[in-house]
Amino acid sequence: MKKRSLTAEQEAEAKRLEANIREAMDQEIASLARLLVSTSDQELFGQTEFQVRDLLLRMGAKAYDEYLREKKMATKAPPSIAPAATTKPSSKPISP
Repeated sequence: MKKRSLTAEQEAEAKRLEANIREAMDQEIASLARLLVSTSDQELFGQTEFQVRDLLLRMGAKAYDEYLREKKMATKAPPSIAPAATTKPSSKPISP
């Protein structure tokens, strides 16, 4: 992965996010360590591999959650100038 250069403000934000992600990942990291230590060399692949992938995917999802939690999710677009509908339009059945 290519390392990107960040502004001082972005670097500070990255450090805050890193701390939040680390805190959110504690349980998954412990689960991963326990899984690997409790698995014999013959069992490292197959079902154990899928369990490791599941844990890593969960960790990635938590990282996204932490990042998005800090973002302002509201749009900055101005409100619509179209008037709201106050009554239903009349309709007539179509005769065959």
